[in-house]
Amino acid sequence: MSLTAVEKSEVDLTQSVKLESKDDTFPCGQTTSTARHLSQEELDRLSSERSLVSDFKQMKLEKEAQKNWDLFYKRNTTNFFKDRHWTTREFEELQACREFESQKLVLLEAGCGVGNCIFPLLEEDLSIFVYACDFSPRAVEFVKKNPLYRPERCCAFQCDLTKDHLTENVPEASVDVVTLIFVLSAVHPDKMKVALENIGKVLKPGGVVLFRDYGLYDHAMLRFKSGSKLGDNFYVRQDGTRSYFFSKEFLAKLFEEAGFQSVVNEYVLRETVNKKEGLCVPRVFLQSKFIKPTHSQQGSVLLSHNSSKESKQED
Repeated sequence: MSLTAVEKSEVDLTQSVKLESKDDTFPCGQTTSTARHLSQEELDRLSSERSLVSDFKQMKLEKEAQKNWDLFYKRNTTNFFKDRHWTTREFEELQACREFESQKLVLLEAGCGVGNCIFPLLEEDLSIFVYACDFSPRAVEFVKKNPLYRPERCCAFQCDLTKDHLTENVPEASVDVVTLIFVLSAVHPDKMKVALENIGKVLKPGGVVLFRDYGLYDHAMLRFKSGSKLGDNFYVRQDGTRSYFFSKEFLAKLFEEAGFQSVVNEYVLRETVNKKEGLCVPRVFLQSKFIKPTHSQQGSVLLSHNSSKESKQED
């Protein structure tokens, strides 16, 4: 899988962030199974940051997470992120999971923002119905006010994936594909599994989750200043929104514990170039595909697990 477009940008008002959301140069990325190698300077910078944000402030950030994202969309409205016309090119499963070309596909975009992903999809694919939810009520309102929003083709609603039951708005086991695109990184690591289990309840057996998010040692991770670290690979931005940077091992274990099977799980490495600003920075993303096992697959996995466990006991 290649990377051919700019993703969600960091929120800090620095030039390197601006290039991430506004840059018009999109070189192709390299997929790899290993994490990016750091220079000695980068290793020293990471190892020097040992102090964490206080427990009091961390509790405050968790409590105010929704407010901080709502304020983000109040400031930026629908202008911050580009429409993601790359989605069907990047994730061929949106077409491949159909048994026949005109088959209606039901998709859930968990963390839809203002609709930069769903509206290009709705325009390109007339046989798709989209459930779209976001943590921010303001973002959901922007989706509903979009001229392309049609209730017969899209249902948008506010949802905290770590608290609210998706089944209140989406029928159980009714979704073919779930997209998690730069969403899980904004969730506290302790609550990520709950969010995935919530998603699993509305996904059909055999349905897939298409995942893309910040990877370990991404440039955005390395440039956080002192006083921004919340935990391992977890940081807070200046506006109070947070970001986690995933290793493929952590992500695979997380999905496995939530009841999914890994199909693809790769780092995507590339450089973002902004000639106007004279900047060239290394970007790292994690692009993955996970499947909700069918009943027969669940039995096979359990049998394999038990056999492995018995083998270890005999050793």
